[in-house]
Amino acid sequence: MAQKPVSTDDLIAVIIKGIDDVKGENVQLLDLRDIDNTVCDYFVICSGNSNTQVNAISGSVQKVVSKELKDKPWHIEGQNNSEWILMDYVNVVVHIFQKHVREFYDIESLWGDAKITQISPV
Repeated sequence: MAQKPVSTDDLIAVIIKGIDDVKGENVQLLDLRDIDNTVCDYFVICSGNSNTQVNAISGSVQKVVSKELKDKPWHIEGQNNSEWILMDYVNVVVHIFQKHVREFYDIESLWGDAKITQISPV
């Protein structure tokens, strides 16, 4: 029996739960659907305090999404130095930054036309 596709809303909710589980900070959801030529519909962006925490957030997101939705990222980058890990779930791309790297790249400003929602910890 074919598995029904995971809804984007469910995926985002479970990604955010994975981030919260290991105390990822400053979580933001960028809605890119009204912007032309974007690679995905949403960015989920968060910060960690160290490469250890950035790795832990990445691992937590993978574990929770796999367990609850039976889905896995299409691609992951940045695990070698863990300053900025990108997890590509096709419609949703997760960016996990160390704080200083997030401030440096400031991708929220680069995507200034996106609708940004600040996510409060649960």
